[in-house]
Amino acid sequence: MLTPAESLDDAVRSLRVLILAGENYRQATAQMSGLGVTETQAVSYLSIYGERGQNDLGGDLGISSGASTALVDRLERQGVAQRYAHPHDRRRVIVRLTEKGHGLVARSHSWLAASFGSIPPEDLPTLSSRLRQIAQVLRTESERQVAADQE
Repeated sequence: MLTPAESLDDAVRSLRVLILAGENYRQATAQMSGLGVTETQAVSYLSIYGERGQNDLGGDLGISSGASTALVDRLERQGVAQRYAHPHDRRRVIVRLTEKGHGLVARSHSWLAASFGSIPPEDLPTLSSRLRQIAQVLRTESERQVAADQE
C-alpha cells in the first residue's frame, strides 16, 4: 500500500502522462487537419467556450493581441473560424467556428471518446467532474506561478 506522499507522487506522474498524451493528441490533430498546434488549441477553446472576443481568445492561448490577429487570419484562411463585429461594441471582434471548424471538432470527438472505453458508464459523471476540477486548479496554479515568476 502506498503512503499518502507516494500516492500524491503517483497521481502527479499520472497527470504528467495525461498531459503528454494530450500533447501527442494535439500534434496528431494538427497534422491530420493541416493546422498548426496553436490553431488546433484555438479550435478547442472555441469548441468548449463558444464564440470569443479575438483578444479573449488570444488571452486563453497566452498570446499577444498581434499574434491573436495573425492566428485568426490563419483560421479564416483555413475556413475553420470567422470574425464578425460585436453586436454592441464596434471596437470588438468576435470569433466563432465555421461549419468546417465544427466538423474538425466532431471528427476528434470519437477519438477522444474512445479513451473512456474502459471506464464503466456509471463512473463517467464523477470522472468528468474530477477532470474539470483538476483542469481548473492546474490552470489557476499555472497562472499563479507565471505571475509570481514575473514579479
